[in-house]
Amino acid sequence: MIGMLVLSHGRLAQEFVLTLEHILGPQAAIKAIGIEPNDDIEEKRYQLIREIKEVDQGKGVVVFTDMFGGTPSNLALSLMQDKNIEIVAGVNLPMLVKFASVRATKSFQEAITMAE
Repeated sequence: MIGMLVLSHGRLAQEFVLTLEHILGPQAAIKAIGIEPNDDIEEKRYQLIREIKEVDQGKGVVVFTDMFGGTPSNLALSLMQDKNIEIVAGVNLPMLVKFASVRATKSFQEAITMAE
């Protein structure tokens, strides 16, 4: 299964995951991280690294961010040197539902393409 991580400003990421699980039921290999105005970005970088390792089940991890060019997206992009991590900016609920529905059965690239 492909891991999922939702990264956003404020609590948007947590709310997306809660709503996704309301629709599809409990999800494995998924985490949400919100970045608040006073957060230490280096601490968030280390949290992001830890959470990616936690959701990675060997098939890669997709990090969904709320807005390209924002702090969450830039933070995720700084970790993209790993070939098993893909960043998708502009997350929305239909995208998450679609991706969560296919990530156990499709290849890494197929699942990303289907969700975009």
